[in-house]
Amino acid sequence: MKTGELNDKESATGSRYQLVPITPKLIAMDRASTVAPGIDPALTAYRPDSYRIGPGDSLYITVWEHPELTSPAGSQQQTAANGRLVRPDGTLFYPYVGLLHASGLTVEELRVAITDRLTKYVEKPQVDISIVSYASQKVTLGGAFVKTDPQDITVTPLTLAQAVGAAGVNAQLADLSDVVLRRDNHEYHLDLDALSHAQQGPQDIYLKGGDSIYLPYNDRHEAYVIGEVLRPQAISFKTSDLSLTQALGRAGGLNQTSAKGKAVYVIRGVEDMEKAPATIYQLDNTSPSAFAVASKFSVKPGDVVFVGPAGITRWNRFISQLLPLSGLISNAANAQYNLDRDSQL
Repeated sequence: MKTGELNDKESATGSRYQLVPITPKLIAMDRASTVAPGIDPALTAYRPDSYRIGPGDSLYITVWEHPELTSPAGSQQQTAANGRLVRPDGTLFYPYVGLLHASGLTVEELRVAITDRLTKYVEKPQVDISIVSYASQKVTLGGAFVKTDPQDITVTPLTLAQAVGAAGVNAQLADLSDVVLRRDNHEYHLDLDALSHAQQGPQDIYLKGGDSIYLPYNDRHEAYVIGEVLRPQAISFKTSDLSLTQALGRAGGLNQTSAKGKAVYVIRGVEDMEKAPATIYQLDNTSPSAFAVASKFSVKPGDVVFVGPAGITRWNRFISQLLPLSGLISNAANAQYNLDRDSQL
């Protein structure tokens, strides 16, 4: 690693960056220092208990050989019409039983309670209970999902993978690298893309009532490809991993008539160049191993990929052009953030 001072007459700007060749050794060092993604043990330790009935749930209570108790609205009616609603205060009314405090009980506990009270009026009652509809425990969703309707916690445990799958991911707008799960006033940040290759993943995280899932948009998670490429553009991150080869490919590749093979650079830290030196990674695209190296070099959000023209010799001239660019990127990000906040108020 060396400080870039290619032009002594412009040393004031040369001190603002460090030039690092992109080599197989650099790739190996980066991979060795990369920490594998993990899940907070507090999430994987949670295992749902038996479902607890709550206010708003509707129950279908069957007393065998007693249709007048099972279907007071008539057997020809749909099951929902004969459902018993748990009131907001957690109580439930049932003939000959009266008011029962059902909230907080499991289905089996409520079945036993109703059976015990019915024995005064019905000989050896056989009671069965099923939940017609759920309303008391929900998981809320927001962000770049296709469907953001709340999802019910039911007698069948719900995992994070199932919730995300049911909601659907907007493939063009979503950023899977920083999904936020809020539980009990705590936020857990999860890289779903990386976890899909890990030993433990979203299928191992069970959800509970009151959880919320936020899938961020990728509009503030971008890299910028400029210079001698066919389609200079800002590239949004859909996953946590974007290689240099992929970034150049999305920009249409190098302009074969004007690009210089050795002048492929990745500038990192451009947003703070006036405060701290940036790191500039250089790829020798004329090398036979360049394609393999570029396919393993990860571009990060905020990086600027620059392809220089043939014959470029003054690095500091380009660095001086990056300084106003860094302000432009920062201002654009702040403006988008303010717009997002205003739209939510």
